[in-house]
Amino acid sequence: MPSDADSDADADADTHTERELTVDLSAYDELRDETVSLRVNENGLYIADHEESGVSSQGQSEEIAIENLQEAVSTYRDGQSDDTGDDWL
Repeated sequence: MPSDADSDADADADTHTERELTVDLSAYDELRDETVSLRVNENGLYIADHEESGVSSQGQSEEIAIENLQEAVSTYRDGQSDDTGDDWL
């Protein structure tokens, strides 16, 4: 018997529409040569997903979603680096 979580995930998948990416990713340093997918939710909000890191971001347009994703991926990568940032202590 499927759990409530399974039903919620199925409902979520039904409310998002996959879209073909029309933005040129070569203009975005953090996303160049990366795999990015785009979907639109039931409210028309664009959601961009960076496949390699699992980071997602959103925006009112495809361009804004990609710009926000670039910033989110950059922040994610900074957080994943070995540098703790505590050199000033």
